[in-house]
Amino acid sequence: MKLAQVLTIPALLVAGQACAFAHDITSPDKQVKVQFELSPRGEPTYAVARAGQPVLLTSHLGLRLQSADLTRGLRLLSAGETQRVADDYTLATGKRRNNHYEASERRFALRDKQGRKLDIVFRVSNDGVAFRYETAGGTVRSEATSFAFPSAARAWLQPMSVAQTGWANTNPSYEEYYQADIAVGTPSPLPSGWVFPALFRSGDNWVALTEAGMDGSWHASRLQAKSPGGEYRIGGPTAPEAFPGGALMGNGARSPWRVLALGPLATVMQSSLGTDLAAPAIPFDPALVKPGHASWSWAIMKDDATVFDVQKKFIDYAVQMHWDYTLVDADWDRKIGYERMRELAQYATGKGIGLLAWYNSSGSWNKTEYSPKGKLLTHDARRAEFARLREMGIKGVKIDFFGGDGQSFIAYYIDILKDAAEAGLLVNFHGATLPRGWSRTYPNLMTAEAVRGFEFSTFEQGWQDKVATHAAMVPFARNLFDPMDFTPMAFGDIPKIKRATRNGFELAEAVLFTSGIQHFAEIPEGMATAPAYVQDLLRELPRSWDDVRFVDGVPARYLVLARRAGDTWYVAGFNAQDSAQEASVDLGAGTLVTDGAGEREFSQRPTVAGKQKITMQPHGGFVAVFKQ
Repeated sequence: MKLAQVLTIPALLVAGQACAFAHDITSPDKQVKVQFELSPRGEPTYAVARAGQPVLLTSHLGLRLQSADLTRGLRLLSAGETQRVADDYTLATGKRRNNHYEASERRFALRDKQGRKLDIVFRVSNDGVAFRYETAGGTVRSEATSFAFPSAARAWLQPMSVAQTGWANTNPSYEEYYQADIAVGTPSPLPSGWVFPALFRSGDNWVALTEAGMDGSWHASRLQAKSPGGEYRIGGPTAPEAFPGGALMGNGARSPWRVLALGPLATVMQSSLGTDLAAPAIPFDPALVKPGHASWSWAIMKDDATVFDVQKKFIDYAVQMHWDYTLVDADWDRKIGYERMRELAQYATGKGIGLLAWYNSSGSWNKTEYSPKGKLLTHDARRAEFARLREMGIKGVKIDFFGGDGQSFIAYYIDILKDAAEAGLLVNFHGATLPRGWSRTYPNLMTAEAVRGFEFSTFEQGWQDKVATHAAMVPFARNLFDPMDFTPMAFGDIPKIKRATRNGFELAEAVLFTSGIQHFAEIPEGMATAPAYVQDLLRELPRSWDDVRFVDGVPARYLVLARRAGDTWYVAGFNAQDSAQEASVDLGAGTLVTDGAGEREFSQRPTVAGKQKITMQPHGGFVAVFKQ
């Protein structure tokens, strides 16, 4: 049934009759269409097409609560009229400062034989589809939601680590390697499934699956490990992923949005659906929302560098590089102490640098011993500690080692963000879940790890050897909507490790990865090996972006993006392949910095306006800068 026909039938259908019609919702540009219907057994389903091509085949909907099975035996009470929704918001930590969202919204009210409520709300925009559930409430047991891809579709997915595994039992932390360009239906190598965002190619269309709008009442989700026939189903957290004494599963009153950004790869890469569907920002002093760049000793120098004199040196390094922050990592309370940390903060403030302090979030759920530990577990304890930090002159906190995706842990994250906002502190989550649009709702959330970042490549040569392919994957998935603390960039030596990337690749990461605070891994000695023009580029690099354009790329192989700040464009690319990759790039008159003859060398040359061919060396990259 066409949309025009649907709108001519009464909005209220006869209770007890199964729906005999398929109901369409189309995007404002009429290219994306969702078809909703009930099966003869009263099972709600949907399918998605774009420009007449199937993107998702018939897929399932519904929730199972402790008190009701709202997946079958349902009747359509009403099919609401399609309404236009629109929203404008600003974002300091993403791919685009000013964002506009517009979609067609339609609500379907379903009831079971006992009259229990399940409403499904769809929104269809030019760049994708979102839907959420609303019920009368009750603990969720499981979710029937699925995404059925055609058999020829391909997938780029990260396995979900198993809770209570890994170093000091700190998993799950969203820190596995992606499996690239695999057949849909390939089982996950780990029983916990696949993480969001999950990337697929279905015919001519790309699809990025994620969720948004998490308010602490619901658990975080993932895709189940098995997807027979290419039908992926929503999965939930496992038993260990609850805060001690807290709930595992959410309350069914209102689910997060299930989000599908879809279209050509450029449409997906430029989409902001992951934050478009997030809740509006809580009150927070705009003057305190200060994206920036940070010096950081731990990435290369590790634990022994967390001492007063070294951290003072890194404050001076931030001053030299015209950066904004210095991060003091784990065990500062033992190795520096609160009073000398106050002295460091005052020294940094006098130099125009903000000091950031590391914390261990954990209680009993893992075996970590790094400190400060146990100071953030309750509201009263957090308020006291955060107030102390603000009085000391600390600008923000990095909080590590969370325990999973249960509802009580999601509530813990949000409680921390609210208490930090009350104290005027910025936040960086590590050993953490995917933020799922929180950077819009909580402007003090600058970034989050939730990725196998640079530090892993310093531990083992085998991990270093995989870093290029991995880095070339994360902008297409992990960093697609949410800020990512990959902690990029090294030009000099890494102890006991032979770098697998050229300097141009490392430099390009500074532009291709987005993070509210970009913590650069390079130390002063390594930065000194870079020519003055590279150091100047990093001094002037924008702290936030006004716009983005996808130029070229293939997930896990290579990427070229253009980012704009004011009237200046930064075009960057890197190549993870073992052979050279040519890219056609439209540039203005400016400067191109790329790889030199050796792996540790740079080359600089002027650019002229117009289309140019740039050859990216194997494991190499470039950055071009020009005025609009």
